[in-house]
Amino acid sequence: MKRAARASGFPLAVYAATLLLHLAMLAVMNPPGGPGIRARLLSWDAQWFVAVARDGYSHDFSFTADGLSGGDLAFFPAYPFLVRAVHAVTGLGHQTAALVVAHLALTVALLCVHRLLLDLYGRRTARIALVLLACAQPMALVFLMAYSESLFLALAAAALLAVHRKAWLTAGGLILLAGLTRSVAVALVAALAVAVVLHLRDTRRMTWHPAAALVLASCGTPAYLLWVDRRTGRPGTWFAIQEAGWGTRWDNGASFVDFLVKTLSRGDGWVPVSTALLVLTLLAGTMVAWCDEIWPPLAVYGTVIVITALGQSNFYHSKLRLLIPALVFLIPAARALARARTTTAVVTLTAASLFGSWYGAYMLTTWHYAI
Repeated sequence: MKRAARASGFPLAVYAATLLLHLAMLAVMNPPGGPGIRARLLSWDAQWFVAVARDGYSHDFSFTADGLSGGDLAFFPAYPFLVRAVHAVTGLGHQTAALVVAHLALTVALLCVHRLLLDLYGRRTARIALVLLACAQPMALVFLMAYSESLFLALAAAALLAVHRKAWLTAGGLILLAGLTRSVAVALVAALAVAVVLHLRDTRRMTWHPAAALVLASCGTPAYLLWVDRRTGRPGTWFAIQEAGWGTRWDNGASFVDFLVKTLSRGDGWVPVSTALLVLTLLAGTMVAWCDEIWPPLAVYGTVIVITALGQSNFYHSKLRLLIPALVFLIPAARALARARTTTAVVTLTAASLFGSWYGAYMLTTWHYAI
């Protein structure tokens, strides 16, 4: 018991520091007379999730001059299901329950990420990476909002930890749940496949557990997409909603490259220019990670998330949010700071955390479009 309490102490401290820092920055940045901090944490996509938890899914969708009807079908069910469960058990309102689920999921995510990186890289790197993940990443504030990112990260980190410990069926089940949380769970399926191949290379024998885990892991997202098709009576409904409502489709990164070229050649807005530079920085971190002896399943998981986020034609101002669960580009920076002097590491992490929390607060209080 004491050992477990000691092991969880630092991740819980990071959660508390993250909460205080982000909320304090939100309070400072929030304009007088505007929506309160709680309303900010429940804005944008949070409204869709709360509506699904409260009212269930639509039976069809349409896109008219009045907007998108039935767009709730674009949002995967695991997070709103948990929100509804917390509401039913505790009696909390759906909005409060949504925030509770997100914050509980974030604490689990931090515990699992910390344990995984402890096993892979040691205590100092694990602690620094945790601070970078929760405090310093631009848009890490989303982990505290009524979004599904924190739940996805919790399931992803727990699945990667299970993969590392070769608990194959546990990993498969967790990835299935992640696939019912966000479509980018394909990154976890790829990571599991890499781990299975490495296992076969090392052991020279095949057992049924890894194969069954792969099958199980692959079922989550397709199951939801098929359910949506059956509910609406139209094949490909989820993809049609994504394109109609958010302009999201796979274009091999063409729209992102176009955004980069236009922004870096003649862009004059703070948000597009900062987004372009920050995404390029994260891309560089991803490439460095591949040269830094990173654990292959973790490298594949993070890289697939990066490719998925940048290979689609969605809003450029959502790119940084879509990248926050990736982890991969944080590892080189964490390992470098772990080798640095303590003073250097503390000053760097403090400055990065202040910038990251300010950036998220700016995007939520000053930027007028979806994050």
